[in-house]
Amino acid sequence: QVQLVESGGGLVQAGGSLRLSCAASGGTFSKYGMGWFRQAPGKEREFAAYVSGGGDYTYYSDSVKGRFTISRDNAKNTVYLQMNSLKPEDTAIYYCAASRISYLGPGERTLTTTYASWGQGTQVTVSS
Repeated sequence: QVQLVESGGGLVQAGGSLRLSCAASGGTFSKYGMGWFRQAPGKEREFAAYVSGGGDYTYYSDSVKGRFTISRDNAKNTVYLQMNSLKPEDTAIYYCAASRISYLGPGERTLTTTYASWGQGTQVTVSS
């Protein structure tokens, strides 16, 4: 089972940028499809972005499309989430997650139940 540790969260003003990192250990990283999810206070955890094991396919939720970019460096066992044009509604705890399946179909990649391993989360707060 892969272990995941997120970093890079913090406080930023609206319109600003942050880059989150998620370091993986304990597995063959390139075989895992990776996702970023977020959970705001009082709300359910929601999908934000997904990248396939080889990094050649990405998918985003409508709420972050065009502003966030997911990428991965398999040599460093790390997945990233570059967040630009941040809005107060992006405030949440951000989690990275790993699926044992590299390529996830449209009915799978957005579901929390698809992902077997989760990090502890990193707080992102966007002030207005």
